[in-house]
Amino acid sequence: MSQPGIIHRARRVVTLDHAVPTAEAVAVRDGVILGVGSVEQMRAAWGPLPVDDTFADSVLLPGFVEAHSHSLEGAIWAWEYAGYFPRLGPDGELRKGCQTFDELIDLLRRLDAELDDPTESLTVWGFDPIYFPGERLAAHHLDVVSETRPICVIHASLHLITVNTALMEREGFADGCDVEGVPVGGDGRPIGELQEPPAMSLARREMLALWEVLADPASLRRFADMARVVGCTTVTELGATRLSTDDELALWTDAAAVDGFPARLVALLNPARGQPGTPDEIAQHTVAIRARSTPRARFGVVKMVLDGSIQGFTARLNAPGYLPHPDGTQRPNGIWLIEPEQFSAWFDAFHRHHVTVHTHVNGDQAVDLLLDTAEAAIASHSWLDHRHTAQHTQLTTAAQYRRMARLGMNANIFSNHIFYWGDQHRSITVGPDRAARMDACSTADREGVRYSVHSDASVTPLGSLHTMWCAVNRVTASGDVLGPDERISVDRALRAVTVDAAHQLRMDHEIGTIEAGKLADFVALGEDPYDVDPIALKDIEVRGTVVGGEITGPPA
Repeated sequence: MSQPGIIHRARRVVTLDHAVPTAEAVAVRDGVILGVGSVEQMRAAWGPLPVDDTFADSVLLPGFVEAHSHSLEGAIWAWEYAGYFPRLGPDGELRKGCQTFDELIDLLRRLDAELDDPTESLTVWGFDPIYFPGERLAAHHLDVVSETRPICVIHASLHLITVNTALMEREGFADGCDVEGVPVGGDGRPIGELQEPPAMSLARREMLALWEVLADPASLRRFADMARVVGCTTVTELGATRLSTDDELALWTDAAAVDGFPARLVALLNPARGQPGTPDEIAQHTVAIRARSTPRARFGVVKMVLDGSIQGFTARLNAPGYLPHPDGTQRPNGIWLIEPEQFSAWFDAFHRHHVTVHTHVNGDQAVDLLLDTAEAAIASHSWLDHRHTAQHTQLTTAAQYRRMARLGMNANIFSNHIFYWGDQHRSITVGPDRAARMDACSTADREGVRYSVHSDASVTPLGSLHTMWCAVNRVTASGDVLGPDERISVDRALRAVTVDAAHQLRMDHEIGTIEAGKLADFVALGEDPYDVDPIALKDIEVRGTVVGGEITGPPA
């Protein structure tokens, strides 16, 4: 049944529609935008609609679209945060984190004392040893907390964990195993660091507990609530998902169907998560589940992960590779998380069935493999609007962006890395020259590649204002500007987190701008991003969101 229309009045409406770039008001009915203009214009066109002044003193923009995040942002808080930077939890409380090894050990000792069952695992997340040059976190550090209780530290990148000896003994690999990604010490025994999913899965119970929390509808609601607080009206689960059963699909559709659910969810299927079937069967299934989409839960796109993490030294790099280890030895190259032959078979099948593929490629060698694979698929089957997207693209070169443009591909650039790991990339992983051109938004612009920028939450905190701030300013945690020539304008960054992010998700006909016929998804800000000093972008107040014409309320 049709709902009565309403006019949302604002101090200013920034539409990102070139035809009508600014306005005073937006008229909405049944969750769809009727038009933009003045209140008088809207009433003249659509009748005497009531005016809502909730955001009369705010600036209204298209709702932010986070095109690379994970619902883990809502689930990971089942465990204690141990990251380097202070971080707001879903309850609004600031977690101090751990800025030294001693602080991590103190946190673990406190949590250990709070557990009654001596066999219960102790897990924390967010720690990253790259902030502590000279020593990697290992089992012997954790053994001082307990020699009997299994302990698991999930790294910030989510590509590595560190476990103690008790956990390795419980799972039977304390003396060694033949799984890739399990480094050993001088005695030939595992040091406790487990790199990438095959090795991480050796911590069987802890990884199972993580998947169980991810399958909890409460985690999805917490994820959406966290999105609302930072102004994101559409968020993604970029590929930590199997979507093969009715129950797996219903997790998303049922959660999003609850009255007042404050965001649209886009869940991408990941064939490497044990999706059953041949490549063609998986591609056909992905097409079929599009019909199961709802207005607030979308399916039908896929994500694959080719390599690992640069700060974890598991991404695949072209020459000259990683900087040497402090002891002077050359670090090995990273890990292929999908064998190139399997990746090619999956990619080709998805392309032939007109399924857009998003591919995690941190290192430039992984980008080469993606481009080679995409070019072969496009040559064998013409599809003019594939929108295949390279995700992260941290070390992508100008030549690779030129090739990406020729192939009609998109990029989703991990701009937050500049702040959170820029100093470490400059001094530890790749050196000053390659660090200066990491996450190269300006180069992507010059070479004609359409792109968005992202947080990869929960790797870094969800929040499009911060990802914009990073792309515009390129300021590291130490206050340096890393690669000033790669900075972009506020307007370009704003389009990256709205219409261009929507384009990658094949939703730009529905969201991303404020214009007649699109869904009424808005974010209300305390200040206009175009008017503030660019260095203050991340500090703009988010006053609320509107999703499908419904005000979801101010931040908690």
